[in-house]
Amino acid sequence: MNFLSLEHASKSYGEKTLFEDLSLQINQGDKVALVARNGSGKSSLLRMLAGEEPLEGVGVSFYRNRDVRTAYLGQDPAFDGSMTVLDAVLDQPFEWMDALVTLHRAHQSRPADGWEKVVSSLDEPGAWELNARLRELMGKFGLPGFDARVGELSGGQKKRLALVRILCGDPEFLILDEPTNHLDLSMIEWLERYLSQPGITLLMVTHDRYFLNNVCNAICELEEGHLYKYPGDYEDYLEKKTQRTMNEAVVREKTEKLLRRELEWVRRMPRARTTKSKARVGQYYSMKEQLGRPVQTEMEEIPLETPRLGSKVLELHHIHKSFGDRKLIADLSYKFRPTDRVGIVGPNGSGKTTLLRLLTGQLKPDQGKIVAGETLAIGYYEQEGLSLREDRRVIEYVRTIADYLPLRKGHKLSAESLLERFLFPRSQQQVYCSQLSGGEKRRLYLLSILMANPNFLILDEPTNDLDIITLNVLEQYLIDFPGCVLIVSHDRYFMDKIVQHLFVLGPEGQVADFPGNYSDYRTAMEAAPLTEKSTVASVPAKTRRPGQREKRQMEQIERELGRLSEERDGIVAGFSENSLAGDKIALAHRRLAELQARILELERQWEELLEQSAG
Repeated sequence: MNFLSLEHASKSYGEKTLFEDLSLQINQGDKVALVARNGSGKSSLLRMLAGEEPLEGVGVSFYRNRDVRTAYLGQDPAFDGSMTVLDAVLDQPFEWMDALVTLHRAHQSRPADGWEKVVSSLDEPGAWELNARLRELMGKFGLPGFDARVGELSGGQKKRLALVRILCGDPEFLILDEPTNHLDLSMIEWLERYLSQPGITLLMVTHDRYFLNNVCNAICELEEGHLYKYPGDYEDYLEKKTQRTMNEAVVREKTEKLLRRELEWVRRMPRARTTKSKARVGQYYSMKEQLGRPVQTEMEEIPLETPRLGSKVLELHHIHKSFGDRKLIADLSYKFRPTDRVGIVGPNGSGKTTLLRLLTGQLKPDQGKIVAGETLAIGYYEQEGLSLREDRRVIEYVRTIADYLPLRKGHKLSAESLLERFLFPRSQQQVYCSQLSGGEKRRLYLLSILMANPNFLILDEPTNDLDIITLNVLEQYLIDFPGCVLIVSHDRYFMDKIVQHLFVLGPEGQVADFPGNYSDYRTAMEAAPLTEKSTVASVPAKTRRPGQREKRQMEQIERELGRLSEERDGIVAGFSENSLAGDKIALAHRRLAELQARILELERQWEELLEQSAG
């Protein structure tokens, strides 16, 4: 069954053409992802398909099956701030939500003859199922109660509210623009499982590469105004796109040879042009225009010369931080090493951004102290830190930070060249910041952090709104970066590629230090979940004096934990310093997994002994 068809669509902003004569078809069961560089028109295309923007194009035609329950999630959903959360959910034109609307409107009216009578008279058999589903989703996505005002919600909560609003009606066809933004990792994994259901047809813009690989059965790429469709998952897309670009390179080489021959003919062409000669001139300029299109190239390594980090980088000594009765960080101690690659994970509201602000000095700890090394130079990419002067050109904005980035052996990289490395060609460097897309502005903000030449990068959700090509550029930059990196990100693929161990934020401010990337952590969680009371590189804090037998057993466990933790830290340091030979890396990974499993088991035993002694 055909759910949606679009033919001969175009979109322009002033003189800039985003796409032209574009066609797309979505059938029942399709799970299609739309990927493209920032500013290519992805969101504009989705808004057109959802009826939020008018259709453009010569002979454009559009069909959407009105018998299919269809829902659209925009990138920046708009709500009336004076509404309650419940009113915002019910304020939508979906016919399949009528039962839920009737139920809650009746509940709000509270007639004089009693609520029970209203309930018994409701001829809405689906109302109770919808209501139960709504409450489940509200809890799943961490939203406040029905009576909370929308105006008091954060930007992330509003995006999650919009997602709950469309999912509670169980739609058949979903059009989603960056659905994973502002979701924590557990929410993303739940959404991935939900969208994988066979009864859901999907068209979405996303750059979450695990989503692309685990959910999608086709990927459409919008490139240079053309739409290329690749059946299969992300891995299939990479293989088929590589083949296409190789074929284009062959065609380009042949075209260049033909162009040179045409150029020779044009130069010696007689003044009295015949019809045939005019046709050949037209062919020449057509080929020249085709060859003038930019060619994608992989980013070359940038041999950075960052300020040297001494042996003391940044040290945390028994850090505590609370807001009112809410404890976010409890007794955290850690010494960062010069080549650390650390990720921070935890549910929304667990204190990830708070921890980053403590490290950067924006917040002061309630207890404990933070000691910075003399050579420390922090570059902090804040989640909400984007502030660009709209009347300033791209190159001017970067030059307010620095004109050059120092490289090894005394070389320099100009602001223009670094902009090119991060996919701002020379022509776009003269564009005003106001003309950039949301993703392009974030890319520019990130670039300004890098231009300051820090030796310790702290990145809070750096992947939001970045396209896949930019993500690859950023990942390669961070892999080559000679300093320390600390990352908060919901992008699992990005975390797996960059980080070497994790700070796992748990309840009551506890922080666990896990050796490995995010996928390693999820595997360990499934095998033996981390105890809620574990802290970084230590056993849980003692809260009561145990009996003598339990005390001896606990001391024995503590000694073994210390020995295992020391061995684990040595292996992690080996990974950080790249000191392991190729044939020993696999053995080291296996030993790390064994150590972590044993540490988790010992921590569980320690907790049980503590509970026994307390009883």
